[in-house]
Amino acid sequence: MIKNIAGFCYDCKNADKLADFYAALLGWEKILSGNGWAGLRSPQGWIFAFQEIEEYTPPVWPWEEGKQQQMAHIDFLVDDLAGTVEHAIACGAQKADVQYFETVTVMLDPEGHPFCLSAEPQ
Repeated sequence: MIKNIAGFCYDCKNADKLADFYAALLGWEKILSGNGWAGLRSPQGWIFAFQEIEEYTPPVWPWEEGKQQQMAHIDFLVDDLAGTVEHAIACGAQKADVQYFETVTVMLDPEGHPFCLSAEPQ
């Protein structure tokens, strides 16, 4: 029986660069680096890993026919949506051109993976 999530891994072109981005964004400890892998440990103990893929192609957001699709994205719950968007941009993210909700901002990490910054509706 599965007890918990051990971790999550993104494919990417440069594992260390992407791990450094998420370490700056989240404030998590980088615990793994080398041989095409890098990883962070969350405060809850799970691993956010990054695996280098030579032929990596960034996903397109939103989805477009015939383009590389996203395989997954992560939603982060935040207290201050506007402030966290600014922080993410300062770390190297960009705000996606297409947005769907007032309480969620879709961002793209430096390698094109979408992630959402979500504030609970007031």
